[in-house]
Amino acid sequence: MIECLGPTHSDMSALLLLLLGLLPLIICVLRARKRRDDEPPLINGWIPFLGKALEFGRDAYRFLEEQKKKFGDIFTVHIAGKYMTFIMDPLLYPSIIKQGRQLDFHQFSDKVAPIVFGYPPVMNRKSPGLHDEIIRSFHLLQGDNLTSLTESMMGNLMLVYRQDHLSERPGEEGGWRSGSMYEFCNSVMFEATFLTLYGRPSSASRHSEMVVMRENFVRFDTMFPLLVAEVPIWLLRRTKAIREKLINYFLPHRMSCWLNTSHFIRRRLELLDQYDTLRDVDKAAHHFAILWASVGNTVPASFWAMYYLVSHPEALEVVRREIHDVLKLSGVEFSSDQDVMFSREQLDKLVYLESSINESLRLSSASMNIRVAQEDFSLRLDGEHSAAVRKGDIIVLYPQSLHMDPDIYDEPQTFRFDRYIQDGREKTDFYKDGQRLRYYRMPFGSGSSMCPGRYFAVNEIKQFLCLLLLYFDLQLVEGQTRVTVDCGRAGLGILLPSTDVRFRYRLRTV
Repeated sequence: MIECLGPTHSDMSALLLLLLGLLPLIICVLRARKRRDDEPPLINGWIPFLGKALEFGRDAYRFLEEQKKKFGDIFTVHIAGKYMTFIMDPLLYPSIIKQGRQLDFHQFSDKVAPIVFGYPPVMNRKSPGLHDEIIRSFHLLQGDNLTSLTESMMGNLMLVYRQDHLSERPGEEGGWRSGSMYEFCNSVMFEATFLTLYGRPSSASRHSEMVVMRENFVRFDTMFPLLVAEVPIWLLRRTKAIREKLINYFLPHRMSCWLNTSHFIRRRLELLDQYDTLRDVDKAAHHFAILWASVGNTVPASFWAMYYLVSHPEALEVVRREIHDVLKLSGVEFSSDQDVMFSREQLDKLVYLESSINESLRLSSASMNIRVAQEDFSLRLDGEHSAAVRKGDIIVLYPQSLHMDPDIYDEPQTFRFDRYIQDGREKTDFYKDGQRLRYYRMPFGSGSSMCPGRYFAVNEIKQFLCLLLLYFDLQLVEGQTRVTVDCGRAGLGILLPSTDVRFRYRLRTV
């Protein structure tokens, strides 16, 4: 019997296959980016292409805080094939935001949005001028146009409340009804916002398919972070089919039958119709994108504002009293058997309500303010410091680190409904290292990337809460643990709750 002293032919074949399989990995490692002397610290990670994506995805805030302790306020992280330079010191934010020429926001959004929502890129030769016209259309969410949107939203909220929650229905003992808080917010805000922007059917006050549409929207929204990460949609189970159903709801022949459509959406309908290169399904996808932009963050923001108020009864009563006082100043005596309307001017007077909303946004928002470097250049940070960045690098401001900074906010994990009030007015003076911050609360982005619908969104949440507090007594169901945020959407806006919340509500006797 001859003993084998070396590898067999089959062993060599297996080894060759293993080496060939490892070849792409070896190439990636050899090609890994190297830090240059004048660049920020580079955190590559050991997993090719992914880099630090998994650690960032698990808990972005904790990950970034750990890197800050190790490397300081500026560092570059390799995340899923992209090199992202994080600026962690809020005192440096103005330097980044004013860099309009060399740092561009639209390059990132114009690439990602078509992938997520399924329409052709808007910056191409087939659609000249479309991108600029779309940007201009957003002014119809502000200024005088905000007044008509606010009035319409008020009527639609009242419609949904009256038909779904204010009608006489058997409840528990004492007239209490129970529900899940996030589902409650979603059902009310989704439909009222849809009616306000897109209008109603010609033969009814409400859309018959709204429940199914909302359920499909939630399924799509669950996969939204993966789509933004540019995971091919065909890999995400039934997401492609769900997106097609949602897009089809906005086909021109359907939208043409709706009444009371907002000026904003009418303008976009006219604009998209000017481009013969766009198919009907492309136009519909644009409208679907606006739906997501309108409710994707507003619904969870409404939930957190409601949750924090209901879980802090003293704050709730102060805000409720303020709402009644504003109505009385206008000569309105509230009665639960009559509809109530709040004007834009009345909403502006609700300083404690606005402070409560802003505080809930501070605690729940985790957006990334993104700019893309248009060339290799030296990014000026302050009077003495700069950092070299490369063309295509992504410069990121991560305001959650600002919102949770104990040097800026005392006990930052605690909800304080009056944190943004001083001497009966909005408080705007916040400091770090003895210097007044220009940017101290950033749930809606910054500079050119600031959400154009932010005023409408805040007004919507105010209206939703005003009606809720006027018409209902509210309680959390006992025995539940404190709700925490789900970090899975870090970087994309308002975080969702990790679990829904059971609550009770009944009509108030006034």
